[in-house]
Amino acid sequence: MKYFHRTFTSELKGKIHRIEKELKEQIEKLLRENKAAFSKKGLKLEAEFNQEGRDVFQPGYRSSISLGISDKRGDLIDVKIIKIWECEYFFLGMPVSKKNPGSKLFGELLDEPSQEITTELEQWIAEFWDELTN
Repeated sequence: MKYFHRTFTSELKGKIHRIEKELKEQIEKLLRENKAAFSKKGLKLEAEFNQEGRDVFQPGYRSSISLGISDKRGDLIDVKIIKIWECEYFFLGMPVSKKNPGSKLFGELLDEPSQEITTELEQWIAEFWDELTN
């Protein structure tokens, strides 16, 4: 869901931080629950919360979570990345790195609830596991 600069509120900031925290905890839980099984198959399951920038309402701030599967050599086999929040300037519908005359500041927040994202990640892991074991 897109948010215009004029709708940036402390409530929205709190919501962003809450979603980031929930999803970070969920990927850590998924990692704990599945890491050993993947390791037994010679694979490495990794999870990460990624954040660029400090202030959620400043251009260039981005947050996401990622789950990745790699082989024992460290070569990436598959990755799932879910963007949580991104804040940037747009000019004529295109992202721009600096504020230009006529550009507007927007933020885009993940639409799905945290539980739905967790379910999606669980399904992604299960599908990969099914392909691996069949």
